[in-house]
Amino acid sequence: MFEGRKVLILNADYRAISVCSVYKAFLLVYMNKAEIVNSDHSEYIRTVTRAFPMPSVIRLVSYVNVPYRGVVLSRQNIFKRDGYRCVYCGNRKKEELTLDHVVPRSRGGRSDWHNLVTACQKCNAKKGNLDLEKAGMTLPYKPFRPTFVMFLREFSSLGDESWKPFLESK
Repeated sequence: MFEGRKVLILNADYRAISVCSVYKAFLLVYMNKAEIVNSDHSEYIRTVTRAFPMPSVIRLVSYVNVPYRGVVLSRQNIFKRDGYRCVYCGNRKKEELTLDHVVPRSRGGRSDWHNLVTACQKCNAKKGNLDLEKAGMTLPYKPFRPTFVMFLREFSSLGDESWKPFLESK
């Protein structure tokens, strides 16, 4: 019924802190640990005696001190950040995409957000073990580490329209 749907969790101060399943969100609301901020009134969670609106955004009743939450460095998250396209030529064929170290590992390059980009196999082979200048290639932007909220807002397809006001940069 609502498997796969996600709910945005806001802290008591209305800052986005996490995403959870509809089931977990419903439990938080039912146990009075959270309140529904936005819901989908066309769908309901039904019990034997009641019907509850399907939550899309909930807010915790008590403030929770959340440590900095970064986005996990992974192949798929680099692809998402770069829009599933080669940063050098713009190729969008997912089966041809690889990761490229801007500064090659053999030259001291690290495997981190600031040195990894999405590249197609052809461009990755062309660049090889060379620096960008020697390979005659340029980057359209400097690789960066997205924040959790930025990742949700710009690089993820988890949410719906009701999440937007809570994910906008201030």
